[in-house]
Amino acid sequence: MFDIGFSELLVIGVVALIVIGPEKLPKVARTLGHLLGRAQRYVNDVKSDINREIQLEELKRLQAEVTESARSLEDSVRKEYEAARTSVEVPAQAAVAELNEAVQQVTQAAVAPLTEAPTSPVEAVVPATVAPNKPAA
Repeated sequence: MFDIGFSELLVIGVVALIVIGPEKLPKVARTLGHLLGRAQRYVNDVKSDINREIQLEELKRLQAEVTESARSLEDSVRKEYEAARTSVEVPAQAAVAELNEAVQQVTQAAVAPLTEAPTSPVEAVVPATVAPNKPAA
């Protein structure tokens, strides 16, 4: 920080001893030491605050990048989902329509024999292939 060597410190000490005097010099040195300590702490606090702000800015920038990539990924997944849904939905709707037609045809085929009226009460209860039990004479 300051380029002060031992010889410069010795000159400053001798001048301070002459100007301040030997009785007040220890008190002045102690006060000067306290003030320098406070100044160093203040400088260190300012440095740490600046470093914290720099790290905060870096974190904010990183958060913005991560948020942007997450949105991009979400959009990509949504597009793929919609594409897959469309590719499955169209054939599924066609299959459902075919099944509905088949059910309708089967229903119509099953209803058609029921609409024919039976000729005798026995035929209504027992199918034509099965003969009614006749008692032996």
